[in-house]
Amino acid sequence: MRWPNGARLAVSVVVNFEEGAEQQVGDGDPQSERMGEVMSVVAPGTRDMGQEQIFAYGLRAGLWRMLDALDRHALPATFLMCGRAVARAPALAAEVARRGHEAAAHGWLWRPHADYASAAEEAHDLDRCIETIAAATGARPRGFFCRGSESAWTRGLLAERGFGWVSNAFDDDLPYRDPDHPALLVLPYALDSNDMKFFHPNGFVRAAEMVEYVGDALDVLLAEAEAGRPRLLNIGYHLRICGRPGRFPAFDRVLARLAALGDRVWVARRGEIAEAWAAATR
Repeated sequence: MRWPNGARLAVSVVVNFEEGAEQQVGDGDPQSERMGEVMSVVAPGTRDMGQEQIFAYGLRAGLWRMLDALDRHALPATFLMCGRAVARAPALAAEVARRGHEAAAHGWLWRPHADYASAAEEAHDLDRCIETIAAATGARPRGFFCRGSESAWTRGLLAERGFGWVSNAFDDDLPYRDPDHPALLVLPYALDSNDMKFFHPNGFVRAAEMVEYVGDALDVLLAEAEAGRPRLLNIGYHLRICGRPGRFPAFDRVLARLAALGDRVWVARRGEIAEAWAAATR
């Protein structure tokens, strides 16, 4: 199988648009998100204004730096959008779509869907996420990925709502059909080639470390692709993480490498990757 431009390696650049959808006591949530630049030391149940500001940086400053880099390198991305984040900044979500990027659903809040106590509760939040993204961007999201894990009901709810792909899977280098919901294509994601590792003690410290890591992944998968095996590489970013100046080169330099590879790779939105795979494997 070859991707639409003739390459055997597809690359998906993912940017998470979730700032404002993390749990914060200041937003009426029972607790504030603990993981940021540092682990929060504010007592549970107490408003953590510092953590709010760490997240807010993503939409206030990081988004523009990253959108401009995507323009400069002429590459498309998929933005995983949380509903509450879009509701708070619909003009920014609209700008993402205006610049040609795909908007996918990332849940109403930045939380695991495995935490939902019932299918009805999850469906309610999923519907308002879909509606909010569609109203802001002009397009109903066709793909989904949530923090952590799906619930036992998630994929059934997505299939009922006409979704085409899901990405809560870390088990392959290629897409595959969900056997219980054949209309859904599983488009595996990756957490190793992901800038969340800047927030992990065993992860990246300097931008060059992520650039080198992604470069190694590209080298391995390019060699496999050129030996005739189709492959998919996922690279994940966050506005509040690689939108910061000291980590931004981990975004910009990776985009430059992808652009320089030309038709040896196919850099595409996740929806396009899902559609190409589905068409080739009917």
